[in-house]
Amino acid sequence: MKYILAIDQSTSATKLMLFDEQEKLCGRVSLDHQQFYPQLGWVEHDAHEIMQNVYQGAAQLIEKTGVDKKDILSVAITNQRETVVLWDAATSKTVYPAVVWQCQRGADYCRQWREAGLTEKVQAKTGLLIDAYFSVSGLRWMLDNVPSARERAEAGQLRMGTIDSWIIWNLTNGRVHATDQTNASRTMMYNIHTLAWDEELLEDFKIPASLLPEVRACDACFGETDFGGLFDAPIPIAGVLGDSHAALVGQACFQEGLGKATYGTGSSVMVNIGQQAHHAPEGLVTSVAFAAQGQTFYAFEGNIHCTGATIKWMVDDLQLIDHASETEALATSVPDNGGVFVVPAFAGLGAPWWNSDARALICGLSRGSKKAHVVRAALEAIAYQVNDLVSLMTEQAGVNLKELRVDGGPTNNAFLMQFQADMLQANVSISPIEEASALGAVRMNALALKRFDSFEALAAMRKNARPVLPQMSLEQRQALRDAWTAAVKRALL
Repeated sequence: MKYILAIDQSTSATKLMLFDEQEKLCGRVSLDHQQFYPQLGWVEHDAHEIMQNVYQGAAQLIEKTGVDKKDILSVAITNQRETVVLWDAATSKTVYPAVVWQCQRGADYCRQWREAGLTEKVQAKTGLLIDAYFSVSGLRWMLDNVPSARERAEAGQLRMGTIDSWIIWNLTNGRVHATDQTNASRTMMYNIHTLAWDEELLEDFKIPASLLPEVRACDACFGETDFGGLFDAPIPIAGVLGDSHAALVGQACFQEGLGKATYGTGSSVMVNIGQQAHHAPEGLVTSVAFAAQGQTFYAFEGNIHCTGATIKWMVDDLQLIDHASETEALATSVPDNGGVFVVPAFAGLGAPWWNSDARALICGLSRGSKKAHVVRAALEAIAYQVNDLVSLMTEQAGVNLKELRVDGGPTNNAFLMQFQADMLQANVSISPIEEASALGAVRMNALALKRFDSFEALAAMRKNARPVLPQMSLEQRQALRDAWTAAVKRALL
């Protein structure tokens, strides 16, 4: 048996995994890294600690699985997005800790750029909103605040990259300074139409072009590595993309109209909108979904603040139930929601409402309302929110949703998944995939190294997904949507 070593470098940990050539996960090791909060709103990582965990994790994984190192053919990478690293090209030492995507130190730069009238230009070129979430403001802060950083950068002595670039640089001992199109598209410096770093934006942001990595397709090769001496002979690095994009590929969303939703505390929703970069609806972003087989696909992406968090609120704070696993039985113990709606605007409302002052509410209660009605309404609110977001995405791009492919703990709730399909009026496909992001990187690795030669061949590998088909009448669905909209409007302040 031959294997692919996948690196999944996330915000909290670095996972090393082995997949066989039939996409079976054969082993996994996870190593946490420290989170640093030097002051309010700032978040940093030690990029050298992350690399140490990459090396240690690989060695531990080989020991744990007993796999012969000679049977590991290649390395694939997926990573936390937007986090930015700045390092010395000669020594490979960072000049400052990695500035994490959660960090708000770049907020003042973003405000200045908005006040300078750059909002429309940035969105038109990059598909993004001006926000400290994206890489460039953290990079600009380092150039302006780390002693001699700007001078060294302008002299060509420094390099920058997202975490994928940092890992590739180290694995290749500085021979390769590269990133892929998905990670580049999250920096706010990459033109998603020309598929190149945008010179005009670099000038606006005061970023020297010499810092930037070469941009390659997701199914490209990114050099070779012996993993710091772990392997006797170098193996190729192939298949690189950011984690949300990798999950889209892991879910085999290769066609326009296929989308994925990850249900967690909140929900990340991404829909493949095809090979044209449409302008995103307000508050959403357009990114490169993936680039492979000589083609570039785009996606709309948005996030919902409170999905699983709503259930946690009922367990921990309201103490209506003892465990989330009780929700399905309670929801199905009543024939409908009894007119009760929960609007979980605990942190305001995002798309399509965009009201940060909105407040959560429970409405429609009557003397006959029971705990089951409230629990059912909370589950329904998850589906309503996902439907609102997907509808906004697909209508803006003129794309019909073919199927929503879903993962995460709440997908085990049969009532929620059926209600989700009913609201979307589209099939919901519950994935059996463990580690969808790592699998997505492995699939790009397979295209790069010619184990597969088409998206169709990769899609055929997707097996054992559980389909959920819509059953509700259009009239009933519309009545519920109208009632949900009315409830949301009550929450808007």
